[in-house]
Amino acid sequence: MSKGNTKAIRNRAWLFFNIGWTVVYLLWRTFRTVPLHDGIVSAVAGISLLVVEIFGMFEAFVHYFNMHKIENHEIPVVPPEEYPDIDVLIATYNEPPELLYKTVNGCVHMEYPDKNKVHIYICDDGNRSEMKELAQKMGVGYLNREDHKGAKAGNLNHAMSVTSSPLIATFDADMIPRREFLMVTAAYFVDQEIKNRELEEKDRIKIGFIQTPQSFYNPDLFQFNLFSESTIPNEQDYFYKDVQVSRNKSNSVIYGGSNTLISREALNDVGGFYTKSITEDFATGMLIQGKGYKCLAINHVLASGLSPTDLKSLINQRVRWGRGCIQTGRKMHLIFNLKLKFKQKINYLASVWYWYASWKRLIYIMSPILFATFGVMVVKCTLMEVLIFWLPMYISSNISLKMMSRNIRTTKWTNLYETIIFPFMLIPTLLETFCISMKKFKVTKKERKQEERNWPYAIPHAILVVLSVIGIVNCISWTFATGRIDYIVILFWLFLNLYNIVMSLFFILGRKTVRNAERQKVSIPCVVKTRFEEMEGVTEDISESGTSIYLNVPCDIEEDEPVTLTLDDGYYHAEVEGRVVSVANRDGKRWRYAFKIVDLKDSRAEYCQLIYDREPSLPTNLDESQSSFEDLKKNVTKRMVNSEFHNRKKARIPVNKTFLADGYNEVMMVNYNYDYVLLEKRLGLGRFLELELEDGLKLELGKYRELGRGGILYRVENEAELYEDFVLHTKIREWIMKLLALEENQVEEKAQYSKKHVVKEDEFSEMECL
Repeated sequence: MSKGNTKAIRNRAWLFFNIGWTVVYLLWRTFRTVPLHDGIVSAVAGISLLVVEIFGMFEAFVHYFNMHKIENHEIPVVPPEEYPDIDVLIATYNEPPELLYKTVNGCVHMEYPDKNKVHIYICDDGNRSEMKELAQKMGVGYLNREDHKGAKAGNLNHAMSVTSSPLIATFDADMIPRREFLMVTAAYFVDQEIKNRELEEKDRIKIGFIQTPQSFYNPDLFQFNLFSESTIPNEQDYFYKDVQVSRNKSNSVIYGGSNTLISREALNDVGGFYTKSITEDFATGMLIQGKGYKCLAINHVLASGLSPTDLKSLINQRVRWGRGCIQTGRKMHLIFNLKLKFKQKINYLASVWYWYASWKRLIYIMSPILFATFGVMVVKCTLMEVLIFWLPMYISSNISLKMMSRNIRTTKWTNLYETIIFPFMLIPTLLETFCISMKKFKVTKKERKQEERNWPYAIPHAILVVLSVIGIVNCISWTFATGRIDYIVILFWLFLNLYNIVMSLFFILGRKTVRNAERQKVSIPCVVKTRFEEMEGVTEDISESGTSIYLNVPCDIEEDEPVTLTLDDGYYHAEVEGRVVSVANRDGKRWRYAFKIVDLKDSRAEYCQLIYDREPSLPTNLDESQSSFEDLKKNVTKRMVNSEFHNRKKARIPVNKTFLADGYNEVMMVNYNYDYVLLEKRLGLGRFLELELEDGLKLELGKYRELGRGGILYRVENEAELYEDFVLHTKIREWIMKLLALEENQVEEKAQYSKKHVVKEDEFSEMECL
């Protein structure tokens, strides 16, 4: 049996186990635990909790059914000459030209067998002259219109009316496609078209759209504000890489509005992009599937964009998504829609219900508070009943989600995300439910903002912290007063909620931004060229504002000296000018030079592609070694300690060698960094010294300051001469290389000696006994 089949059987077993225990749990909850005779408040609270649990289990069952056997569609290999014409539509309204440049640049660099078949358009709903100039500069089309009816959907429909290619790629203004985007997505259409030629009309399958993940090159707010950009994936990864792909088998993949290739025929069949909803993408995809088109999601990241960088923009985005999905479900008469199959209806109903998670979370948080703080009975049961009915269901649900989400999401993080956002979704979802709709389409702002005061957003969570703490104190008091341990379940519930609420407060309070551009960790071969030297290295990271490069040997670079940096990854070649901002010896062998880019010269397009034509370097899986306690500790400690940045501009080279000063006085040099020398403290060291390193190479030193026991720091007075004279510059470099080679040999000799003279543990014990 193959490994894949074993995993599928294991997943299915857990699925049925969890479903079985959940059904038993819900039966117990329904018939034995609702406090119908303890007053109206208790009855309402108890029934509310039961209802959200039932709907939550429905959502979980739909998800588990989809996830237990995922349909991954391999990328087809098709003849290059079969690739059709494609219109690439980039929708924009008020985004800055700098953001659009990167997206258009990515589109221009997309590979295709015949580039004349790719027609790129900036669809500008803002009628801006700077966008028209950008289009002309980049050699792409520019489309605008007199009115703004239908917002983004109307903008795209107008673009459709003046273009004609059979396939249409849609991108948001910030989404930068990778070079293989069209080659991968169009292959599915071409492959199906070739297969259809051998089938009768009634048996032919038509593809509606191919949806790729919406990935992000910057940490999202959840990663950034919680200091977790190195331990958790982007919050949207779970939806696009797991949930979307799992919906392939029910043909209910959600059209995400960007990073998508769509059939023009399918769009024409449904009257174009749907204009009567603020989530035109969600509605358009549903209409296309209702017409019988097959729509696929793939988990291969082919484009990346900019996640919202401030809390207000994030909330506005989620409110629009939530209201739009509820609005679409209502306008499409989802339950009674005869064009959708049963599986499609169930999946879309689960998608709509998801946006009521704010009410579900409110009830989950308030239920233990009502009992412990206000004395309102919500669930009538004993500790033994909880252990028998609830505990197996809880454990199996957590394990099932972790196993089936491929370590992208756990129950812990789902609960935390919902707790963070729920207060801001309560009123909007309620209004939308009663047909009080949001009329205006709000574009999610993507430009980086200055720090804002977020504390008003924290008020609901702060109130819940106070109520939870009161409840915890009460439960502990009751436990000691009665001698019963039944309250341990309520305490567990309260502490679990309190953890999520406190982490939500940390999230809302935010974190100071110290970088203006996002860094991608990537190794790109490069060459650093100074006045006298040319050194090969490899990048550690790269951003629009700078890059960090590892060199095997340190070099002397003045702070204000322009340095030529040449980067080449085999696809793109960029030659830019930079200035050094910091130097560090990270691993004892390589030297990390950080450069600020001061002039892109003629390499802006290629340099941007070096940064963005790749999958973002942020985590794609959860760090399983990170516990909840460690997450909490990290958020406390990192907010209490101010980060220190050591920006040494010169390499500090360890020397630890004796030299003659003034021709007769032996001194120990501890280290050297071109501008300064640290000497071991001893009597007789004068204010000025002449240190002979080797024949023809001397340092003229002037005392700078004493460092206590750390030694005496001297300034290299003839540093300018050593730097500017080619012969002396070369001698200094050769002397440093000899020092480093000697140190490396000594380290290696010590290691070899240790291996030869190591005493086995049992031999050592025997010698001790003797």
